[in-house]
Amino acid sequence: MGNFMFYLGAFALALGLLIVVHEAGHFLVARWCGVKVLRFSVGFGKTILSGRFGRDQTELSLAAFPLGGYVKMLDEREGEVVVQELPRAFNRQSVWRRFVIVLAGPVANFVLAIFMYWVLFVHGVEEPKPILGKPIAHSIAEQAGVQEGELVRSINGQAIVSWQELRWQLLQQTLDKGVVTLEVINMRQEISFRKLDLTSLNASDLEGDSLQQLGLRFYRPRLPPVIGAVTVGGVAESAGLREGDRILTIDGESIESWSQVVAIVREAVERPIRLEVDRNGMTIRFSVVPAGADDRGRRVGRIGIGVREGDFDRTALMTIVKYGPLESLGKAFDQTWETSLFSLKMLGRMVVGDISWKNLSGPVTIADYAGQSAKLGLSYYIKFLALISISLGVLNLLPIPLLDGGHLMYYIVEIIKGGPVSERVMEIGQQIGMALLVTLMAFAFYNDINRLVSG
Repeated sequence: MGNFMFYLGAFALALGLLIVVHEAGHFLVARWCGVKVLRFSVGFGKTILSGRFGRDQTELSLAAFPLGGYVKMLDEREGEVVVQELPRAFNRQSVWRRFVIVLAGPVANFVLAIFMYWVLFVHGVEEPKPILGKPIAHSIAEQAGVQEGELVRSINGQAIVSWQELRWQLLQQTLDKGVVTLEVINMRQEISFRKLDLTSLNASDLEGDSLQQLGLRFYRPRLPPVIGAVTVGGVAESAGLREGDRILTIDGESIESWSQVVAIVREAVERPIRLEVDRNGMTIRFSVVPAGADDRGRRVGRIGIGVREGDFDRTALMTIVKYGPLESLGKAFDQTWETSLFSLKMLGRMVVGDISWKNLSGPVTIADYAGQSAKLGLSYYIKFLALISISLGVLNLLPIPLLDGGHLMYYIVEIIKGGPVSERVMEIGQQIGMALLVTLMAFAFYNDINRLVSG
């Protein structure tokens, strides 16, 4: 229950922040354009909390259904407007002012993402270096000659400094299905080039972990199976395991490295396993039952132990990604722009059938990612918020009636033809928009349920 509430809280905080920022964009620009705002609502449906603020006594409300929000402006189409306030009605504004007011919501989401990336780049984030592990057998990476321990310096000539950058650049390249050139340097400081041929990838290959589909793995040093930390109140502590214990066998299998311990424990969800450990020259036997834990939608076993970090050089595997204030701003713009374009490409490929609709996620999956990122730390949670903020901005700019992009589409038509579209056209558009949104939500919820069932 505690884990569920943590995930729910992380999701609610993310959703609330992004909705408030989006609607604040509409609100602030509407006020700047002289339009009177009647209500600023977070959520839809029955009002739970409300209050009034400002010279216009705008109602600020929190509604029962939190998946969205809206800003209600003075408008003759939605009720009678007194004569003296007609100049402040939304429908009386020029098409350019209406365009800017509607556009301000998605733009606010992009600005938030840029700010968050800027904060991360200025502060600095510790990330794994782009060091490759042993490639998966018979994979694209193995065919390219990738060797364990190679550090990726660039992808198609673009410099790479972290594993996250490696993943992001290759994820974008998989959509183009071309040939990707990795410049790598091995442990003997020899530079080589590895060409990954992505032309054979199909729609199903683009589901899940893209690096896994290419056969690329993160390098993991062969650490001795010595316990470095024991979680208070965890399974291992209850069984009697201690810091400094060296694991000799698990269920009779000889253990040579920490990775073996992790692999066996992960698969033994709520199933007893027998451990033999060396403690100051004495062999002691234990029986533990790994507790089940969620890991990216999959149920895995954990006993609450960590590796002794003194057995490897952390600086050899990790790097601090950090830039100056101005360079960080440029990086933040680039990251937001690239992510927006990638989102549009993914949607386009889904529409034409190049990519499966299984990649579409709903609120359950987003809540899961919110909880996971929050558990990893503040920097990961901020990255998650930036990504979702961009996704919300892109989604709202789609030319679908009922969304901001649908209204912008009407205004573009109005600018071209010199007059607003007819009420009949708008009614038909609303029906089409509602059908499209319901279909998208149905796909998203189906994918969420399928992920929960199948793991």
